Amino acid sequence: MKAITHLFEDCVLKYSNNPFLWEKKNDTYEPTTYAETKEKVYQFAAGLISLGVKKGDRIALLSEGCNNWVISELGILYAGAINVPLSVKLAESPDIRFRLIHSGARIIIASANQSRKLNGLRDELDSLEKVIIFETDNTNHEKNIAFSDVLKLGMDYLETNRKDFEIFWKSILPSDYANICYTSGTTADPKGIILTHRNYTANVEQGLSLMNIPSNFISLLILPWDHAFAHTVGPYILMHCGASIASIQTGKTSMDTLKNIPINIKEIKPHFLLSVPALAKNFRKNIESGIRAKGPITTSLFKLGLKTGFAYNGIGFDKGKGWRLILKPLVALFDKILFSKVREAFGGRLEFFVGGGALLDIELQRFFYAIGIPMYQGYGLTEASPIISSNAPAKHKLGSSGFLVKPMDLKICDLEGNELPIGDKGEIVIRGENVMVGYWNNPVATEESLRNGWLYTGDLGSMDKDGFLYVFGRFKSLLIGDDGEKYSPEGIEEALIAQSPYIEQCMLYNDQKPYTIALVVINKEAVKRWMQKHHHHVHHGDEQTAALKLIESEIHEYRTGKKHGAMFPQRWLPTAVGILPEGFTEDNQMLNSTMKMVRGKIIDRYTEFIKFLYTPEAKNICHGRNIYEMLRLGFTKQGEA
Repeated sequence: MKAITHLFEDCVLKYSNNPFLWEKKNDTYEPTTYAETKEKVYQFAAGLISLGVKKGDRIALLSEGCNNWVISELGILYAGAINVPLSVKLAESPDIRFRLIHSGARIIIASANQSRKLNGLRDELDSLEKVIIFETDNTNHEKNIAFSDVLKLGMDYLETNRKDFEIFWKSILPSDYANICYTSGTTADPKGIILTHRNYTANVEQGLSLMNIPSNFISLLILPWDHAFAHTVGPYILMHCGASIASIQTGKTSMDTLKNIPINIKEIKPHFLLSVPALAKNFRKNIESGIRAKGPITTSLFKLGLKTGFAYNGIGFDKGKGWRLILKPLVALFDKILFSKVREAFGGRLEFFVGGGALLDIELQRFFYAIGIPMYQGYGLTEASPIISSNAPAKHKLGSSGFLVKPMDLKICDLEGNELPIGDKGEIVIRGENVMVGYWNNPVATEESLRNGWLYTGDLGSMDKDGFLYVFGRFKSLLIGDDGEKYSPEGIEEALIAQSPYIEQCMLYNDQKPYTIALVVINKEAVKRWMQKHHHHVHHGDEQTAALKLIESEIHEYRTGKKHGAMFPQRWLPTAVGILPEGFTEDNQMLNSTMKMVRGKIIDRYTEFIKFLYTPEAKNICHGRNIYEMLRLGFTKQGEA
C-alpha cells in the first residue's frame, strides 16, 4: 500500500531520465523528465508550506491541462494538503463559489484564462487567502501571487529545510485524503467525493490488471484533466509505467484550443488516446468528411472496406474465427490501400482508444475497430477512482464495458439489495480499495451510497457468462411503463443520434404511461441538404411535412422488419415525437459539464409539451406543435415565401 507521493518517488527512481510531461509553449513540444518534474514538485510543495499551508488544508485547482497542472497537484499532495480539482467548464462564479466555500479551500491555483472567472470572488470570499496564477500576474490584486514566485519561495525554503521537508512528505499515509472531486450537481448541490492516496494507487494497480502500457508510450490527454478518467489514467497510470503525457496547446478561447487538437495529435503521434462518445462522434464525422471529399470511388471503397471489417471483426471476441478467416487477406488489402492512410491523421502510431464517460454506441465501436484503431469501452465513476472495468487489446467484446479490474468484488442487485444471477439486470454494486471514503460534509448522501463497505453505483447493468460487464444507464433515467416494466433509454437514444445524420439530440420519456415519447433536436443543416438532394420528395414545396416525415422514417428503421428492427424491444420505441426549438447545451443547463443530458431539467422545461405528446393528436408526427417548431427553424410550407 502506497501514497501517491511514494508512488511518484519510486517512478522517478526507476524512470529518472524518461520524458514524463510534454508541453508546446512556442512552436514545438518540449519534454520534462521525471527527475525534472520531481524538482519542480518539491519547489512548489515547499513554496506552499512557506505560505502557511498545513496538512489537511484544501487547495483548489482550476486550469486547462498543462505541465503545471501535474506539478500543482503533486505539490499539493507533498505539502500534505488536499486538491480540489475544478472543471474548466464551470463558467459562472456561483458554481465556483459553492465549491470553494463547501470545501473550505484556502487557496486556488488557476491558469491565466481561468483566473478571469475569479474576478469578484477574491474580494467576496474572506476564506480565500491566495490566488496562485500560472502565468505572470498582471492584475496586482493583493491576494494574487505568481506560480513562479511560489517556486522561488520553495527554493529558498529547501535551502535550509530540505531534510525536514523530506521527513514530512515521507510521513504521508495511504489513508490521507488526496482529492475532493465535485459532481456536476445536476439535480441538487454538487457532492464532494473524497478520494484518498490509496484510492488512486489501488486503482492504478487495478487498471494495469487489464492492459500493459510500455514505458515508451505517449498519450495526448484530450479530456479535461479534472475528469476522473483522465485524472487517473493520465498522471498516475502512465506515471506508474514510466510513460509520457502531453497536453493540448491552450488557445486564447476554448474554441482555439479545440482547433489545436488535430494539429497536436499529428505532432505528438500518440500510441493511445482517451475518449468519450462526443469526441468519438467528432472523430468519425471528420474522417467521413475527408473520405467524401476524395470523391465517389474512394467513398464506395471506404464503405466496402468498413463492411468487410465489420464482418471480419465480429464483436471482437470472435474476430477472425470460423468462416471469418477467409476475409483476412481482404481486410489486409483495405488496410494497406485505405485505412492506414486514415490513421495518418492520428499521427500514424495510434494503436487504440480507451473510451469512457458514457455509453458508446456499438456502431461507433465497429467503425473504429474496422479502420484499425479499436475504441475499447470502459466503465467507471468518480466514486470508484474511477475505473471499474474496461475492454482491452487482449480481451474485448464490442457492446460491453469490458472485464472487471482486479482485485474487485462486484454484484448485481435488485431494488431490495438482493444479489441477482448472471445475466439478470440490476444495480451495479462494487467493493474494493478504490472506493471513496464518502462525500465531504454530506453524511446523508454517504450513507445512501456506501453500505457495509459496498458502493451502490446507481447504474443498471448485468454480467454475461464470459465475465463481461454490460452497463445500460442510470436507474433514475429508466423508462417505466404503465405495467411497471422498466427499461434504460440510453442505448436507443445513442443509436438514434449515432446512426441518423438528421437527429442531433434525443431524449426518450415514459413515466408509467402507455407508451414512450421522444423529444428530438434535429440537425437542420443535414435535413436541408437532404431536401436539396431529394427535392422531388418535397410535395409542392411543403418542407415542414417532408422534414418531419424524414425524422419519422429514421425512427421507424428500428421497427420490426426494418434495418435495425432487432436492436431494441418495440414497446420502448417512441410512439409520439416532439421537435424542440433549441438544443441541449451547458448554457441552458440541459447538459452538465460532462456533456450528459440533465433529464430533470429537460422534463421541467418541456412539461407542458410532454403532456401534449400523450394526446391522440400527437401520434401523427405532423401535428400542429411540430409544424410550428419547423416553421421557427426556417422550414416553409406551400404558399410561403
